[in-house]
Amino acid sequence: MMRRFGFAAAIVLAGPAVANAASFSCEKAETADEKAICATPTLNDRDVELAVRFEILKDLLAMGNRAQLQDDQETWLKERRTCAADIACLRQAYETRLKVLRGVFSEFAKQGPQ
Repeated sequence: MMRRFGFAAAIVLAGPAVANAASFSCEKAETADEKAICATPTLNDRDVELAVRFEILKDLLAMGNRAQLQDDQETWLKERRTCAADIACLRQAYETRLKVLRGVFSEFAKQGPQ
């Protein structure tokens, strides 16, 4: 499991170099927040990082924690949508969520090999 985490962490840390598109299809973006994310490279990068961290954590976490992670993500997406096209609001939303996900990653790193 630790080997998988190390590889996953390397992908996350590589960030924008690994992916250059939002976690959703910008061609199909419908809402104001999605369009703003697609139009703003820094938000696009944050969206990719968040999506990668989220997907990795889903694989690493135990079932109960995984369900909580999913619930928290759905709540966060609803909150993000309230930002509409407000770039400052979207930036703050991403920073807040990424801080939480980065913290979870840090906890895994502290645990060492399993």
